[in-house]
Amino acid sequence: MTEPENFEVDFSPRAPWWRNWRVMLPVWCAIGGLVWLGLHFNVDRSVIAGTVVAVGLLSNAFAWLLGIITLVPLIGPIIVKVLSIGFIWLLNAVGYLVSYIAIRRGYSKDVLTYRGLTIATIIGIVIGFVLGRLL
Repeated sequence: MTEPENFEVDFSPRAPWWRNWRVMLPVWCAIGGLVWLGLHFNVDRSVIAGTVVAVGLLSNAFAWLLGIITLVPLIGPIIVKVLSIGFIWLLNAVGYLVSYIAIRRGYSKDVLTYRGLTIATIIGIVIGFVLGRLL
């Protein structure tokens, strides 16, 4: 069996599709457009948030965005460093555990408030850490 003369083999290493900005930039534009459409047509905010999380996790868009944030010379590495602190992971894990227990006991409406406060606390810690490093 012989190979045709114009047969080429490309052995150049290619980045996976989730590291390619030509894929991820349209994914983020689509996410932003869908959020805008959802808010424009008064879709329930929990449906919008769930869709964004599902699409972001399935497409690795969040990891790509975090990689882009790390490219910012001074602030990016600090933000990534803060998000990798064990206390942040522990705070989030406790939030999930308490949410699970509260949902099982019938406090599902209170869980949304509690999780919102947890996320706000984590964001406040990140902003405070970054400002503390810069100042």
